[in-house]
Amino acid sequence: MARWSTVLSGVFLALTMVLSLGKLLMLATGNGNNGDLTEADQWLAEIGLKQYRPLFKNKGISSLASCGEVYALPELPAQDEERLQRAARLLQQRLVLRQWLTDHGLHSHYQKLMQMEVMSLEDVYWVEDNAARAALGKDLPRWIQARQTLPTSKEDLETLKADLWSAVVKNSQHQDAWTWGGMLVVSVSVAGLVTLAAMTQPALAPEAKHSLLQYVTGKYLLPSNCRVHFAWDEPQLVGGTMTFIVKFYQRNGQPYPICDKDNLIVEVTEGTRRIATLIELGGTDPLAANTAVVKFTVRHAGQYRIAVLIGPCHVHGSPFLKNFLPGPPDPNKTIFVRQSSTVVCTAGVAHSMTIEPRDEYDNLCIFGPGDKPTEGYQVNITQIGNSIDKLAIADCSVQLEYDSPNQRIRLKVSFPKGSCYHATVSLGGLQLHNGDFDIIVLESEVARMVHNNVASKDPNICYAAKLLGMQGEKFSKPKKVVCFISPKQLTIKEYLLRIIPKRLVTFRLCPSTKFHFDCSNNQYEGYDSFSIDDGCQPPVELISLYRDIIAATFTLFLLKNIGGSETFADKQDFFYHEVRKHHQKHYHEKLSMKVQRDKLLESSMKATKGFSVNDWCRNFEINFQGEQGVDWGGVRREWFELICAALFDSGNGLFASFGESQQALVHPNSKRPSHLKLKHYEFAGRIVGKCLYESALGGSYRQLVRARFTRSFLAQIIGLSVHYKYFEQDDPDLYLSKIKYILENDVEEMELYFVEEEYDKDGQLLKVAELIPGGGKIRVTNGTKLRYLDALAQHRLASSIRNEVEHFLRGLNELIPDNLLGIFDENELELLLCGTGEYSVADLRAHHIANGSSSEFLRVLDWFWTAVSNFTQEEMARLLQFTTGCSQLPPGGFQQLSPRFQITAAPTFANLPTAHTCFNQLCLPGYECYDHFERALLLAISEGTEGFGMI
Repeated sequence: MARWSTVLSGVFLALTMVLSLGKLLMLATGNGNNGDLTEADQWLAEIGLKQYRPLFKNKGISSLASCGEVYALPELPAQDEERLQRAARLLQQRLVLRQWLTDHGLHSHYQKLMQMEVMSLEDVYWVEDNAARAALGKDLPRWIQARQTLPTSKEDLETLKADLWSAVVKNSQHQDAWTWGGMLVVSVSVAGLVTLAAMTQPALAPEAKHSLLQYVTGKYLLPSNCRVHFAWDEPQLVGGTMTFIVKFYQRNGQPYPICDKDNLIVEVTEGTRRIATLIELGGTDPLAANTAVVKFTVRHAGQYRIAVLIGPCHVHGSPFLKNFLPGPPDPNKTIFVRQSSTVVCTAGVAHSMTIEPRDEYDNLCIFGPGDKPTEGYQVNITQIGNSIDKLAIADCSVQLEYDSPNQRIRLKVSFPKGSCYHATVSLGGLQLHNGDFDIIVLESEVARMVHNNVASKDPNICYAAKLLGMQGEKFSKPKKVVCFISPKQLTIKEYLLRIIPKRLVTFRLCPSTKFHFDCSNNQYEGYDSFSIDDGCQPPVELISLYRDIIAATFTLFLLKNIGGSETFADKQDFFYHEVRKHHQKHYHEKLSMKVQRDKLLESSMKATKGFSVNDWCRNFEINFQGEQGVDWGGVRREWFELICAALFDSGNGLFASFGESQQALVHPNSKRPSHLKLKHYEFAGRIVGKCLYESALGGSYRQLVRARFTRSFLAQIIGLSVHYKYFEQDDPDLYLSKIKYILENDVEEMELYFVEEEYDKDGQLLKVAELIPGGGKIRVTNGTKLRYLDALAQHRLASSIRNEVEHFLRGLNELIPDNLLGIFDENELELLLCGTGEYSVADLRAHHIANGSSSEFLRVLDWFWTAVSNFTQEEMARLLQFTTGCSQLPPGGFQQLSPRFQITAAPTFANLPTAHTCFNQLCLPGYECYDHFERALLLAISEGTEGFGMI
């Protein structure tokens, strides 16, 4: 009781002191209305919103700087909130401009510039010299010098504005608005309250971290006293894990023990890219209690902005700008630009190829005056013929030159005679990423013939050859054939009785079709041997006197079709350009279309029933019947989303999945409900074509197809043959239960024949389908099991839906020429149609399973989250494709993946991560450090997303 009596007496004494001195404060500061107005009050009056002064006062918003940071006030009506936010953005621009003028000694001209309508830092760029001279007078040279310091890029300008705004906020916090009278009152009041605090604080708030006494004595964390120490010298090369230390101090200069509750914020950005950081607070050493160790990985060259804040306040010197340079050229990333697997050139004429030196993180390398950019490169050229002869230096000319303005290396080669060569280009003894290619050198007359072939519209370009073998069978005697080459395909035909053509095999003109030049068939003197392989059907072996002409014509047709490059980005750009060119006579004018939301598919088909190609190329303006609203693009995008769902969701019957999982890919449904006809597939093809056309227009028109198609269906769209490897992604249950078992076991005792039994949903046998003619009598052996599996894939994935695919392609090809889609493989086609999607690391963290509890695995798991936080959307797509077999997520994101995304400890060390796509499982080995882990993960997802080696 005595203790509380003392407390109450102290409180009464302090209150009496404050109230009695209040009059002195009023006399010292003035009683007028203007004296009561804060900067915020005056600003609200200027913008006509002074009725919200009490709200600002309650929220502690009093300075102009705090007004410029007003982003959301839900208490306000929507119209006023929007008006306030717009005014706040303008105010922030003006304050940034004023701070920039102050930094350059031009603050006195702020009002004049306002009168000239120079309201922001961007406006400074457009002030004419005559106007500046009239307004600034003798300060014009200082103005010119200041303006020359402004950055030229948008990213750097945003960084400068952020720095200036930080200075505005900092200066606002340090403004002293007290008058002498006010200072007297505060001094006396604080003296009394300190006494009161000493008596009352232990009694009233024993749990408080800092008492008022501590505040007065400076025992609290002061951001401006904190210091940042960087553990590196500039400039640094990319690739390392950078470390800096933040030391925290109180206002009185004593160390401050930092903890999680102190709201330490570290933001590392490079342009618009936010870099993930690892922060370790304090440690076991008591002397390090006031330190935080911050680590981040640098992969992109450029200028990094490092901001260290305590709550909203920057520490001393923050934000910091640090520059990082590209590393040395890396053979795995250094590439030939716009290169194909076969190069065609003319004898006696120098042919130039471009090498782009890139470091291991794909940054374009920079070389200084004393560097030797071409050092370390080796070019090896071998002649291919009836025997292998390495060329002497005198037989061909090879030159490497550095193109300094473009930061690229020019490789110039010249051959004295026509022939076929194989070239490899290496750097430091390691072959470049696409540094293995063939060179066909044509004599000048032959070169003219080949270029005439490519320019000609003759569909009957053909050359004689002899077929040595196909379907894995070697012929005892070469078979005379003719190779027909067109812009779309290469067809090998045999002539029965010399007049009746019989097609033996056809290869699409696409990057996956490869020529292999062989020199082992020496028994056919005078003929050049070669083979053709598209990775889907068995390769064919041939010999021909016209081998180089056939291969060169095929190559130039291919390069013409794909725009001269085989990279996805270049092919995508070429594809969009060709689509726009194909429809250049069709105008993208608005076309109003009314549909019913509850009968979306039927009403949409009815509305577009009589559409011509010109109508499909117009800009749809969608109106949902019975709904009000103007379509400025949002309604159209909603319609695309809904129509894709109606067409491609497995629950609607037009497309179906082979499994029950929501993750399952969809395939045309040959057993669809009776009300869904082939015309629905034709309409679906037009919708996909419309999406591709809109994407080709770019910008806000870009429209992705919201679907998860099977790989085998994508392959059929681009004309590739279907084989058993597609089962792993398309029908994983069948793959695990049957396909994988047949591949890994002896089938001689299985009583397996070239037939497929088909059952109804009740398990009753419907029919037995022969996979090949007479298949019911042909037993599968170990030597023919791959042929059996391919025939099974052809039956289940292709033959059963032939009509559906034909009608889909009929609709698609009305808008998109089929030869354009043929330049992509099936993985690239998915990215073209569906994009990379939007991936949330937070979503993945919330819906994954981690299998492993050892300290080593938990450390690698932490590294994994740091790495993926720095991933681009494309890298996230590749991670998803690597782990699950598909770059697209279900509509519900990672939550709907079935099985769940699993991260498992692998019982290895320093190997590449592996994946089991059937189980959505990513296996992470142990690593020595974060750098090694990140490099291995990036290599695995970039090199392992193609093909079918991820089982």
